[in-house]
Amino acid sequence: MSEKKFASQADLEEKKTSFIQLSPNAYAYTAEGDPNSGVIIGDDSVMVIDATATPVMAQALIKHIRAITDLPIKYVTLTHYHAVRVLGASAYFKEGGEQIIASRGTYELIVERGAQDMQSEIDRFPRLFAGVESVPGLTWPTLVFEKALTVFMGSLEVNIMHVGMGHTKGDTIVWIPSQKVLFSGDLVEYDAAAYTGDAQLEEWPATLEILRAMQADKLVPGRGPALINPTEVNKGLDYTKDFVTTLLSSAREAVAAGKDLKGAMAHVRSKMDSKFGHVFIYEHCLPFDVTRAVDEAKGIKHPRIWTAERDKEMWFALQD
Repeated sequence: MSEKKFASQADLEEKKTSFIQLSPNAYAYTAEGDPNSGVIIGDDSVMVIDATATPVMAQALIKHIRAITDLPIKYVTLTHYHAVRVLGASAYFKEGGEQIIASRGTYELIVERGAQDMQSEIDRFPRLFAGVESVPGLTWPTLVFEKALTVFMGSLEVNIMHVGMGHTKGDTIVWIPSQKVLFSGDLVEYDAAAYTGDAQLEEWPATLEILRAMQADKLVPGRGPALINPTEVNKGLDYTKDFVTTLLSSAREAVAAGKDLKGAMAHVRSKMDSKFGHVFIYEHCLPFDVTRAVDEAKGIKHPRIWTAERDKEMWFALQD
Protein backbone atom coordinates (compact mmCIF):
# COMPACT_ATOMS: atom_id res chain seq x y z
CA MET A 1 0.00 0.00 0.00
CA SER A 2 1.30 3.41 -0.92
CA GLU A 3 2.13 5.88 1.81
CA LYS A 4 0.48 8.58 -0.26
CA LYS A 5 -2.42 10.11 1.64
CA PHE A 6 -5.85 9.07 0.40
CA ALA A 7 -7.68 11.55 -1.83
CA SER A 8 -7.46 15.03 -0.21
CA GLN A 9 -6.71 13.91 3.35
CA ALA A 10 -3.30 15.64 3.20
CA ASP A 11 -4.83 18.90 1.92
CA LEU A 12 -5.29 20.72 5.21
CA GLU A 13 -4.15 24.24 4.33
CA GLU A 14 -6.95 26.80 4.36
CA LYS A 15 -7.58 28.48 1.03
CA LYS A 16 -8.03 32.21 0.52
CA THR A 17 -11.64 32.96 -0.40
CA SER A 18 -12.84 35.71 -2.74
CA PHE A 19 -16.29 37.24 -3.00
CA ILE A 20 -16.53 39.33 -6.14
CA GLN A 21 -19.36 41.14 -7.85
CA LEU A 22 -19.91 40.11 -11.47
CA SER A 23 -22.96 42.20 -12.37
CA PRO A 24 -25.55 44.36 -10.60
CA ASN A 25 -27.06 41.20 -9.06
CA ALA A 26 -24.50 38.37 -9.33
CA TYR A 27 -21.56 37.40 -7.14
CA ALA A 28 -18.95 34.63 -7.17
CA TYR A 29 -17.60 32.98 -4.02
CA THR A 30 -14.35 31.19 -4.91
CA ALA A 31 -11.48 29.67 -2.96
CA GLU A 32 -8.31 28.78 -4.88
CA GLY A 33 -9.63 25.60 -6.44
CA ASP A 34 -12.06 24.62 -3.70
CA PRO A 35 -15.73 24.25 -4.69
CA ASN A 36 -17.28 27.57 -5.70
CA SER A 37 -20.68 28.99 -4.83
CA GLY A 38 -22.71 31.69 -6.51
CA VAL A 39 -25.01 34.37 -5.13
CA ILE A 40 -27.83 36.30 -6.80
CA ILE A 41 -29.29 39.26 -4.93
CA GLY A 42 -32.66 40.19 -6.36
CA ASP A 43 -35.14 42.90 -5.45
CA ASP A 44 -36.82 40.93 -2.70
CA SER A 45 -34.66 37.90 -1.95
CA VAL A 46 -31.33 36.12 -2.36
CA MET A 47 -30.42 32.88 -4.13
CA VAL A 48 -27.35 30.80 -3.25
CA ILE A 49 -26.07 28.42 -5.92
CA ASP A 50 -24.36 25.46 -4.19
CA ALA A 51 -24.59 25.51 -0.44
CA THR A 52 -21.02 24.48 0.68
CA ALA A 53 -20.24 21.24 2.48
CA THR A 54 -21.53 21.94 6.00
CA PRO A 55 -23.67 24.52 7.82
CA VAL A 56 -20.49 25.62 9.62
CA MET A 57 -18.68 26.20 6.32
CA ALA A 58 -21.72 28.07 5.00
CA GLN A 59 -21.34 30.74 7.63
CA ALA A 60 -18.44 32.39 5.79
CA LEU A 61 -20.58 32.83 2.69
CA ILE A 62 -23.55 34.04 4.72
CA LYS A 63 -21.29 36.65 6.33
CA HIS A 64 -20.37 38.02 2.88
CA ILE A 65 -24.04 38.16 1.89
CA ARG A 66 -25.04 39.89 5.12
CA ALA A 67 -22.39 42.57 4.54
CA ILE A 68 -24.41 43.58 1.45
CA THR A 69 -28.05 42.84 2.17
CA ASP A 70 -30.49 41.75 4.86
CA LEU A 71 -32.93 40.28 2.33
CA PRO A 72 -33.97 36.69 3.05
CA ILE A 73 -31.85 33.97 1.46
CA LYS A 74 -34.99 32.43 0.03
CA TYR A 75 -33.55 30.00 -2.53
CA VAL A 76 -30.76 27.43 -2.56
CA THR A 77 -30.16 25.91 -5.99
CA LEU A 78 -28.17 22.67 -6.24
CA THR A 79 -26.13 22.30 -9.43
CA HIS A 80 -25.83 18.56 -8.69
CA TYR A 81 -26.02 16.07 -5.84
CA HIS A 82 -22.44 15.83 -4.50
CA ALA A 83 -22.19 16.22 -0.74
CA VAL A 84 -19.45 18.85 -0.85
CA ARG A 85 -21.91 21.13 -2.68
CA VAL A 86 -25.13 20.50 -0.81
CA LEU A 87 -24.82 19.46 2.83
CA GLY A 88 -24.56 23.07 4.07
CA ALA A 89 -28.08 23.85 2.88
CA SER A 90 -29.72 23.79 6.31
CA ALA A 91 -27.80 26.92 7.31
CA TYR A 92 -29.89 29.02 4.93
CA PHE A 93 -33.21 28.10 6.52
CA LYS A 94 -32.14 30.28 9.44
CA GLU A 95 -31.66 33.13 6.94
CA GLY A 96 -35.13 33.06 5.41
CA GLY A 97 -34.74 29.96 3.24
CA GLU A 98 -37.88 28.55 1.66
CA GLN A 99 -36.89 26.43 -1.33
CA ILE A 100 -34.10 24.00 -2.19
CA ILE A 101 -34.20 23.63 -5.97
CA ALA A 102 -32.83 20.68 -7.95
CA SER A 103 -33.32 18.89 -11.25
CA ARG A 104 -35.15 15.59 -11.51
CA GLY A 105 -31.84 13.88 -12.29
CA THR A 106 -30.24 15.30 -9.17
CA TYR A 107 -33.17 14.20 -7.03
CA GLU A 108 -32.93 10.68 -8.46
CA LEU A 109 -29.21 10.52 -7.68
CA ILE A 110 -29.82 11.60 -4.07
CA VAL A 111 -32.40 8.81 -3.72
CA GLU A 112 -30.12 6.24 -5.35
CA ARG A 113 -26.74 7.10 -3.85
CA GLY A 114 -26.88 10.19 -1.66
CA ALA A 115 -26.12 8.36 1.57
CA GLN A 116 -23.13 6.54 0.09
CA ASP A 117 -21.82 9.74 -1.49
CA MET A 118 -22.12 11.62 1.81
CA GLN A 119 -19.84 9.18 3.64
CA SER A 120 -17.51 8.87 0.65
CA GLU A 121 -16.92 12.61 0.36
CA ILE A 122 -16.56 13.23 4.09
CA ASP A 123 -13.70 10.73 4.06
CA ARG A 124 -12.12 12.30 0.96
CA PHE A 125 -12.22 15.98 2.04
CA PRO A 126 -11.72 16.42 5.79
CA ARG A 127 -10.88 20.13 5.50
CA LEU A 128 -13.97 20.97 3.47
CA PHE A 129 -16.21 19.14 5.93
CA ALA A 130 -15.22 21.20 8.96
CA GLY A 131 -18.11 21.11 11.41
CA VAL A 132 -19.51 17.95 9.83
CA GLU A 133 -21.37 17.29 13.07
CA SER A 134 -23.60 20.26 12.15
CA VAL A 135 -24.96 18.40 9.08
CA PRO A 136 -28.51 17.20 9.92
CA GLY A 137 -28.50 14.55 7.20
CA LEU A 138 -28.98 14.41 3.45
CA THR A 139 -30.10 17.57 1.69
CA TRP A 140 -33.45 16.98 0.01
CA PRO A 141 -34.85 19.39 -2.57
CA THR A 142 -38.22 20.96 -1.89
CA LEU A 143 -38.75 21.93 -5.54
CA VAL A 144 -37.80 19.58 -8.38
CA PHE A 145 -37.97 20.59 -12.03
CA GLU A 146 -37.73 18.49 -15.20
CA LYS A 147 -35.91 20.70 -17.73
CA ALA A 148 -36.27 24.37 -16.79
CA LEU A 149 -37.65 26.67 -14.15
CA THR A 150 -37.90 30.45 -14.11
CA VAL A 151 -37.80 32.35 -10.82
CA PHE A 152 -38.55 36.05 -10.58
CA MET A 153 -36.70 37.68 -7.71
CA GLY A 154 -38.76 40.82 -7.87
CA SER A 155 -38.17 42.09 -11.40
CA LEU A 156 -35.02 40.00 -11.94
CA GLU A 157 -35.55 36.92 -14.12
CA VAL A 158 -33.43 33.89 -13.21
CA ASN A 159 -33.47 30.75 -15.37
CA ILE A 160 -32.61 27.40 -13.77
CA MET A 161 -32.01 24.71 -16.38
CA HIS A 162 -30.87 21.17 -17.07
CA VAL A 163 -29.49 21.49 -20.60
CA GLY A 164 -27.53 18.24 -20.77
CA MET A 165 -25.48 15.68 -18.90
CA GLY A 166 -21.79 15.89 -18.10
CA HIS A 167 -20.41 15.98 -14.57
CA THR A 168 -23.54 14.05 -13.51
CA LYS A 169 -26.82 13.10 -15.17
CA GLY A 170 -28.63 15.90 -13.32
CA ASP A 171 -26.37 18.90 -13.92
CA THR A 172 -28.10 22.23 -13.39
CA ILE A 173 -27.08 25.70 -14.54
CA VAL A 174 -28.34 29.10 -13.41
CA TRP A 175 -28.57 31.93 -15.92
CA ILE A 176 -29.37 35.62 -15.58
CA PRO A 177 -30.41 36.43 -19.17
CA SER A 178 -30.51 40.21 -18.75
CA GLN A 179 -26.90 40.28 -17.52
CA LYS A 180 -25.51 37.24 -19.39
CA VAL A 181 -24.08 35.71 -16.22
CA LEU A 182 -23.91 31.91 -16.03
CA PHE A 183 -23.35 29.67 -13.02
CA SER A 184 -22.26 26.31 -14.46
CA GLY A 185 -21.54 24.15 -11.44
CA ASP A 186 -18.99 21.44 -12.20
CA LEU A 187 -19.94 21.28 -15.86
CA VAL A 188 -17.10 23.79 -16.27
CA GLU A 189 -13.79 23.87 -14.38
CA TYR A 190 -10.80 26.11 -14.83
CA ASP A 191 -7.26 25.59 -13.52
CA ALA A 192 -8.58 22.56 -11.63
CA ALA A 193 -9.17 18.93 -12.49
CA ALA A 194 -12.62 17.81 -13.52
CA TYR A 195 -13.92 15.14 -11.16
CA THR A 196 -15.61 12.59 -13.40
CA GLY A 197 -16.35 9.70 -11.06
CA ASP A 198 -20.09 10.05 -11.66
CA ALA A 199 -19.88 11.57 -15.13
CA GLN A 200 -21.53 11.02 -18.47
CA LEU A 201 -18.31 11.59 -20.38
CA GLU A 202 -19.60 10.92 -23.88
CA GLU A 203 -22.34 13.55 -23.54
CA TRP A 204 -20.28 16.16 -21.68
CA PRO A 205 -18.66 17.92 -24.71
CA ALA A 206 -22.04 18.50 -26.39
CA THR A 207 -23.38 20.00 -23.16
CA LEU A 208 -20.41 22.37 -23.09
CA GLU A 209 -21.26 23.50 -26.60
CA ILE A 210 -24.82 24.28 -25.48
CA LEU A 211 -23.30 26.49 -22.79
CA ARG A 212 -21.01 28.13 -25.34
CA ALA A 213 -24.00 28.97 -27.54
CA MET A 214 -25.50 30.97 -24.66
CA GLN A 215 -22.66 33.48 -25.16
CA ALA A 216 -22.21 34.29 -21.50
CA ASP A 217 -20.27 37.41 -20.65
CA LYS A 218 -19.29 35.96 -17.26
CA LEU A 219 -19.25 32.44 -15.86
CA VAL A 220 -18.74 30.97 -12.41
CA PRO A 221 -17.21 27.48 -12.82
CA GLY A 222 -17.43 24.69 -10.28
CA ARG A 223 -13.79 25.18 -9.34
CA GLY A 224 -11.28 27.85 -10.25
CA PRO A 225 -11.51 31.60 -10.68
CA ALA A 226 -14.58 33.38 -11.97
CA LEU A 227 -14.37 33.91 -15.72
CA ILE A 228 -15.11 37.58 -16.20
CA ASN A 229 -15.25 38.18 -19.96
CA PRO A 230 -16.25 36.20 -23.07
CA THR A 231 -12.64 35.28 -23.88
CA GLU A 232 -12.16 33.76 -20.43
CA VAL A 233 -15.52 31.99 -20.65
CA ASN A 234 -14.44 30.29 -23.87
CA LYS A 235 -11.09 29.35 -22.32
CA GLY A 236 -12.93 27.66 -19.47
CA LEU A 237 -15.17 25.76 -21.86
CA ASP A 238 -12.19 24.72 -24.01
CA TYR A 239 -10.18 23.67 -20.95
CA THR A 240 -12.96 21.45 -19.62
CA LYS A 241 -13.68 19.96 -23.04
CA ASP A 242 -10.01 19.12 -23.52
CA PHE A 243 -9.86 17.45 -20.09
CA VAL A 244 -12.89 15.22 -20.53
CA THR A 245 -12.27 14.30 -24.19
CA THR A 246 -8.61 13.44 -23.57
CA LEU A 247 -9.64 11.34 -20.58
CA LEU A 248 -12.28 9.34 -22.43
CA SER A 249 -10.31 8.88 -25.65
CA SER A 250 -7.23 7.62 -23.80
CA ALA A 251 -9.38 5.28 -21.69
CA ARG A 252 -10.93 3.91 -24.88
CA GLU A 253 -7.45 3.32 -26.29
CA ALA A 254 -6.44 1.47 -23.15
CA VAL A 255 -9.54 -0.74 -23.20
CA ALA A 256 -9.06 -1.48 -26.90
CA ALA A 257 -5.48 -2.52 -26.15
CA GLY A 258 -6.67 -4.92 -23.45
CA LYS A 259 -5.02 -3.04 -20.57
CA ASP A 260 -6.16 -3.62 -17.00
CA LEU A 261 -7.16 -0.67 -14.81
CA LYS A 262 -3.62 0.04 -13.66
CA GLY A 263 -2.39 -0.13 -17.25
CA ALA A 264 -5.17 2.22 -18.27
CA MET A 265 -4.11 4.62 -15.52
CA ALA A 266 -0.57 4.70 -16.89
CA HIS A 267 -1.83 5.26 -20.43
CA VAL A 268 -4.15 8.09 -19.38
CA ARG A 269 -1.28 9.70 -17.47
CA SER A 270 0.85 9.61 -20.60
CA LYS A 271 -1.76 11.76 -22.33
CA MET A 272 -2.87 14.01 -19.47
CA ASP A 273 -0.07 14.64 -16.97
CA SER A 274 1.79 17.10 -19.18
CA LYS A 275 -1.34 19.20 -19.72
CA PHE A 276 -3.12 18.90 -16.40
CA GLY A 277 -0.74 17.41 -13.83
CA HIS A 278 -0.08 20.79 -12.22
CA VAL A 279 -3.69 21.84 -11.61
CA PHE A 280 -5.59 21.78 -8.35
CA ILE A 281 -7.03 18.43 -7.18
CA TYR A 282 -5.60 16.50 -10.16
CA GLU A 283 -3.98 13.71 -8.13
CA HIS A 284 -7.14 13.34 -6.04
CA CYS A 285 -9.42 13.13 -9.06
CA LEU A 286 -7.42 11.05 -11.51
CA PRO A 287 -7.94 7.57 -10.01
CA PHE A 288 -11.70 8.16 -9.83
CA ASP A 289 -11.67 9.72 -13.31
CA VAL A 290 -9.80 6.83 -14.93
CA THR A 291 -12.00 4.24 -13.24
CA ARG A 292 -15.16 5.90 -14.53
CA ALA A 293 -13.68 6.49 -18.01
CA VAL A 294 -12.69 2.82 -18.32
CA ASP A 295 -16.20 1.79 -17.24
CA GLU A 296 -17.74 4.07 -19.84
CA ALA A 297 -15.32 2.83 -22.50
CA LYS A 298 -16.57 -0.68 -21.68
CA GLY A 299 -20.19 0.39 -22.16
CA ILE A 300 -21.22 1.01 -18.54
CA LYS A 301 -23.40 4.08 -19.11
CA HIS A 302 -24.78 4.55 -15.60
CA PRO A 303 -21.92 5.22 -13.17
CA ARG A 304 -21.36 2.68 -10.44
CA ILE A 305 -21.94 3.94 -6.90
CA TRP A 306 -18.91 5.07 -4.95
CA THR A 307 -18.76 4.00 -1.32
CA ALA A 308 -16.14 4.83 1.28
CA GLU A 309 -14.89 1.24 1.00
CA ARG A 310 -14.79 1.20 -2.80
CA ASP A 311 -13.00 4.57 -2.82
CA LYS A 312 -10.07 3.33 -0.77
CA GLU A 313 -9.81 -0.07 -2.46
CA MET A 314 -9.59 1.58 -5.89
CA TRP A 315 -7.34 4.43 -4.75
CA PHE A 316 -4.60 2.30 -3.21
CA ALA A 317 -4.75 -0.27 -6.00
CA LEU A 318 -3.88 2.47 -8.50
CA GLN A 319 -1.04 4.11 -6.59
CA ASP A 320 2.50 3.40 -7.77
